[in-house]
Amino acid sequence: MPLEIVTVPCLQDNYAYLVKGPDGVAVIDAPEAGPIIDALEARGWAPGVIMLTHHHWDHVEGIPEIKEKYGCMVMGPKAEEAKLPPLDMALEDNFEGGTDAGLCRVIPVPGHTLGHIAFYYPKAGAVFTADSLMALGCGRIFEGTPEMMHDSLTRLAALPPETMVYSGHEYTTSNAKFAQTIEPDNSALKFRSDEISRARADGHPTAQVPLSLELATNPFLRASDPGVKRALGMEDAADVDVFTEIRARKDRF
Repeated sequence: MPLEIVTVPCLQDNYAYLVKGPDGVAVIDAPEAGPIIDALEARGWAPGVIMLTHHHWDHVEGIPEIKEKYGCMVMGPKAEEAKLPPLDMALEDNFEGGTDAGLCRVIPVPGHTLGHIAFYYPKAGAVFTADSLMALGCGRIFEGTPEMMHDSLTRLAALPPETMVYSGHEYTTSNAKFAQTIEPDNSALKFRSDEISRARADGHPTAQVPLSLELATNPFLRASDPGVKRALGMEDAADVDVFTEIRARKDRF
């Protein structure tokens, strides 16, 4: 039984995800109860668990209403347990659970927050990255360090390139504009930027893409690329220093 994944727009630019597999239905992040409940009811689904990536309010606000309606468990990173709503299960880094396509592994991806995690389904070829790896970008570094975020993105970049990446926000249009300031001659990036413009004009989400596309176009995954280093005048710099410069430029963009 393959996973069925539903993208649920929430708030102004957040995404939650419904994941239905052999072990039941999970909600990944809960920014807002109403749209999530509507999506569940439209399909006749009842979640058994809410899985949280990190403690920021725009990923957890919908928990009380969803939990009250469905009586589901809440799981989240043990490292952020004190900052999260009450957890029924605190998840350690690299924990695995589930069966067949529903097998899920917890990947530590600190940087945006210190305890941020991603949920990777290796047999289904999907990873839910929230505010770590984002479409054409990465989360702002609020609690960690550039070194932490670079390590986290390197860990995610090593997944199979066909893995589908499901991130937490619809920031792709602005991320594409910034990415082109780093690699104005990247033809794959130009093509992707045009596709994003068309998709957003039609109201379609753009934060769910294969990792291979991110590897070809996301400047935060390309700090080791000689062309990127040359464009920044950092030919001899360490990859992490190039990443740090790119992140600093994005913060000012």
